[in-house]
Amino acid sequence: MRILITGAAGFLGSHLSDKLLGDGHEVIGMDNFITGNSDNIAHLAGNEKFTFYKRDISNYIFVPEKVDAILHFASPASPNPQSKSGYFNLPIQTMKAGALGTHNCLGIARAHNAKFLLASTSEIYGDPLVHPQTEDYAGNVDPVGARAVYDEAKRFAESLTMAYHRFHGVNTSIVRIFNTYGPRMDLEDGRALPNLLKQALLNQPLTVYGNGSQTRSFCYVDDLVDGIVKLLYSSEHLPVNIGNPVEMTILQFAEAINKITGNPAGITFVEDARSARDPQQRQPNISRAKEILNWEPKINLEEGIRKTIPFFKSKLGLA
Repeated sequence: MRILITGAAGFLGSHLSDKLLGDGHEVIGMDNFITGNSDNIAHLAGNEKFTFYKRDISNYIFVPEKVDAILHFASPASPNPQSKSGYFNLPIQTMKAGALGTHNCLGIARAHNAKFLLASTSEIYGDPLVHPQTEDYAGNVDPVGARAVYDEAKRFAESLTMAYHRFHGVNTSIVRIFNTYGPRMDLEDGRALPNLLKQALLNQPLTVYGNGSQTRSFCYVDDLVDGIVKLLYSSEHLPVNIGNPVEMTILQFAEAINKITGNPAGITFVEDARSARDPQQRQPNISRAKEILNWEPKINLEEGIRKTIPFFKSKLGLA
């Protein structure tokens, strides 16, 4: 197939490009580099099956080549308020990527009779009152809070995707992505893993907010990409959770990071001054992924962290 990937220079988009090229497909990558990094796709320069265009997909985009599938992964995704590339500091661009960008990509899918796959997020569940989260849970969300620029952009994108499927007959799929980590992720992302792993490799005490009872579930990027590609090849139209169902508290996670890295500096507890809307629990129910896609993650946390460490060391100048 010839596959268009938006956000191709991002963390997930670049890994998807590698996977699909490895499967023998042609890939057309698009990115405007607001959050993507050219380093992530530098190794693809000269690959005759990879074509790249610098584009802002919230503007009209024209794809002259016939495409068979579109994976829409372009969007700021970092929750770090201090990050210039995070959605707190790119609120309008984030909303445009979810709304106008999704609309433009669906238009291309309709014009080319192509498969469309939307990258959605576990954030659409908000601070969940149902645990673990199943795809039929509508969420506990705040449409006017600071996080809403990301959450509501993705919720709208899901609605628009289903409207194109039901009204225009476009072949669509929706993946709800849970916490993912691995090489090429932004060290300033603001999520728990890059924050803690960076501190551990610098032999600093790990910062844990509150008592560390908040929970997360961490999926290694190779597992996630495998699930997304299986969804792309499937005939499923309704949303599917892709993530690792092994849940742990942030305190347990910090202790594991220190053990794996051999960091002697321990843990520092600080007052939890974050938004009350920051989810306190996050765990995917992946029953549908198992049933429909025959997918479940294979890489455990220790193996995944060890695969990620060389990239972090390189970025920190420790390699």
